[in-house]
Amino acid sequence: MPPLPPLLGARRAPTDPSGETAQDGSEAFDAALDDAELRTARAALAQGRRQAARSLLVHTGDDWDRRGHRLTVLAQTPCATARADDWLAAEPGSADAATLLALALVHRALRGAEEPGRARDACATAAALAPADPTPWLGLLLLARAFGPESVMLGTFAELIRRHPEHHHAHHLLIEGLAERPGSGRAEDHEAYDAAELAAAEAPADSPLAVLPVVAYAERYRVLAATGLAPADPAASRHWSGPRARRILRASFDWWLEWEHDEHPRRHIDLNHLAFALSCAGRPAEAAALFRRIGDHATPAPWAYTHRDPLAAFRTARTRALGR
Repeated sequence: MPPLPPLLGARRAPTDPSGETAQDGSEAFDAALDDAELRTARAALAQGRRQAARSLLVHTGDDWDRRGHRLTVLAQTPCATARADDWLAAEPGSADAATLLALALVHRALRGAEEPGRARDACATAAALAPADPTPWLGLLLLARAFGPESVMLGTFAELIRRHPEHHHAHHLLIEGLAERPGSGRAEDHEAYDAAELAAAEAPADSPLAVLPVVAYAERYRVLAATGLAPADPAASRHWSGPRARRILRASFDWWLEWEHDEHPRRHIDLNHLAFALSCAGRPAEAAALFRRIGDHATPAPWAYTHRDPLAAFRTARTRALGR
């Protein structure tokens, strides 16, 4: 496979390679989304109290998407590295503490505050303590996505989905990377679209991976806009106007109407992608239904892909859709 284009390679901006909540200084974006228990545990951890986080992770069990989401958010807490170190000192061999430390080091590495090698070693340690858990591999995938090479990203993804084939965050990271590969020249032909549709087709009927093809279109738009191959205004790009795009949008919206899972921890990321796409495609009535469901849970991606203020982009699209 050819390498990723240098312009869009390892440390892309404006979004963090976690695929969910880049830090932009705005109080409007909360990585915890609507997980109240997670917000409580995060606040306690920031104050030096780990019991709430410990209990939260015990009760999360092997709900791998939720465990990955919760540990990713806890790992971005200020002083998360120190808190996890203290936890490990008190409970040597704790897989929860080791995984929190690993992801905290990963996010420090993504910010340029830590050596990626140390974060990789911590992920390997956590993986050895909990061989069935895909979450340490999520940390490794975040590093591979950010620092490459692509072959490592693909190999890490394969290890992760061997543990949880429908891992939501992992599939988003894979599609982000594939979207940066050169296109064939035909607007609706790209490996990212093919991979996303295949993953959606192979997943169970009620899997939120059904929305992954919409994510692929947003990621490809990000690449095209960054390289000057698409207008900065996504609504003017006609990126969502082709027959394949229209089919994907219709199928994803229909899936949401039939199968929406209020309990999935990352569902608001999917809702934001779908609302973005429908807004850009000029389908305000359908977008309005999604904006009502999203409420205050906006996510930077994909609204940041226009290189504008993502919160302003979200609010503008919402106002247009809701007629306010």
